Amino acid sequence: MANDSLGDGAPGFRARAGWTREHAARIERTDDTVAPVIYPPEDDQIPHLHIWDTWFLRNRDGTLAEVDGYRVCFSLTAPSDLLPGKRHDVANIRCFYSDDGRDWHDGGPVFEDALGQRQWAGSALYDDDGSVYLFYTAAGEDGADDLTYGQRIVGAGGGTIDTAEGFSLRGPWTHHELLHPDGERYEREDQSRAMIYTFRDPWFFEDPETGETWLLFEANSPVPEGSDVCDGDAAQQGFNGSVGIARSPTGDPLEWELEDPLLDAVGVNQELERPHIVYTDDLYYLFISSHLHTFAPGLEGYDALYGFVAEELRGDYVPLNESGLVATNPENAPFQSYSWMAFPHDDEVLVQSFFNYYDFAGETLDEIAHLPESEQMRRFGGTLGPTLRLTVEGTKTRIVGKLGHWHVPMAGEKLPPTERELIRRAQTDDDDRGGYASD
Repeated sequence: MANDSLGDGAPGFRARAGWTREHAARIERTDDTVAPVIYPPEDDQIPHLHIWDTWFLRNRDGTLAEVDGYRVCFSLTAPSDLLPGKRHDVANIRCFYSDDGRDWHDGGPVFEDALGQRQWAGSALYDDDGSVYLFYTAAGEDGADDLTYGQRIVGAGGGTIDTAEGFSLRGPWTHHELLHPDGERYEREDQSRAMIYTFRDPWFFEDPETGETWLLFEANSPVPEGSDVCDGDAAQQGFNGSVGIARSPTGDPLEWELEDPLLDAVGVNQELERPHIVYTDDLYYLFISSHLHTFAPGLEGYDALYGFVAEELRGDYVPLNESGLVATNPENAPFQSYSWMAFPHDDEVLVQSFFNYYDFAGETLDEIAHLPESEQMRRFGGTLGPTLRLTVEGTKTRIVGKLGHWHVPMAGEKLPPTERELIRRAQTDDDDRGGYASD
């Protein structure tokens, strides 16, 4: 199906669709894409942990699950007395739960026997029979003495939720290596010439139009040495991020076959992190997070949520807001949030992220390491940030407000009117009175 109603997309290098340098050259902060400045919450709900990349337990249809009145999320965590820059080296997955979408409780580590030296981000499925599946990234080789950085996509089955006496998530879990890069569509670590190798962030998605079951993930597209894909500019060829995809031929959450990537950004960006889909208004909105330092030479981007839209899951994706930029941090707090995750609620799209480094306006995050350790600790949020509210229509998005830290609305919860809605209501009331304001 052609994207006549959405405008023109662009072909990718190995993917059907591409994020091009022409698109990315249009990236700029606007009133519609800049989030409000964030301040630390008055009460840190989980003070004993650093909490960052987070995902929700979802049903097969993509909606956030509610299990006997509980919302459930999973996060990468580390002890809060650890220097924040070291947290990725010890990351493990913990479960959190809430019965009101505002106050959250620590459900403890999910696994005792996960694969990899540490675990990185993924997704979670609450299946129709009440079973829980977790998809995650196994980082590093099991049993290695030194940290290694190989990445495997893993699925864990066997989870169940018991609410007879409160909330508990139990195993026993079985862990299955699901996907490895093939070296042709998806780059292997030994092929990588980039700053950071990626084959991670699995995200489960069942297509509401076809019923087919898919797993999205972050990857890199192999670019042959000397290729003219970047007009012969070798400096750009290492910037080869892609959104990979695999299909389950049976719908089994633990059975997958690699397919060609959905979208790639060869010559544009090296990391298209945590790809995920929001299906709304009969359109497929593909979102990713990325950093300012992973854009190719000659391009300037931000730590931000970026997005694309198509009329089919495997369609011709068009960048949102012409450049792809959907939500970024303000210029005076460029690293205050990261790892955005979008989900639908009523007629809006809500966006959750973690509270990263605030009260810091350096050029790059590398400068954090030069601060005293006490300042590194003070300036790191390490908790969930406020939830952003977006309006989404066709290829355009707009930030229209925010909720509190950790606020993830329950099903059917009505949100307060946005400032824009209040202004519109006041204008309507004024018109109804013939243009005269009441005393």
